[in-house]
Amino acid sequence: MTQIKSLADLKALKSNIQEKMDTRAKGNKDGLVAVKVAMATCGIAAGAKQVFDYFLTECEKRHIDIVLTQTGCMGYCHAEPTIEVTLPGKEPIVFGYVDTQKADEIIEKYIKNGELVDGIIPVNYETVQKN
Repeated sequence: MTQIKSLADLKALKSNIQEKMDTRAKGNKDGLVAVKVAMATCGIAAGAKQVFDYFLTECEKRHIDIVLTQTGCMGYCHAEPTIEVTLPGKEPIVFGYVDTQKADEIIEKYIKNGELVDGIIPVNYETVQKN
């Protein structure tokens, strides 16, 4: 972690953190890929923290801009760790049984190229609001 030795250092750190928080709040409104990792107790026990950390480091290494967030239970405890990926202009897709190997495949095939990969959990519900 960076040592803060002056008021300028503190202001720079604050600005950097604020920028990251603003990006999260914007979500994929600005054309960014949104990745939500389910981090309820069952997800964490199944390895969601490692998956979250993997997305964080690997997307940065590969220069892929994503909005990575944690979320609570998605209701798919049987398939944890689960993630929801929303490509710009597309409907969200939930992937189950995601480990770091599956996360790598999702990054390379789905996020970078839009190719579907195994592990999609089909939508088995209807929304409350029907338009």
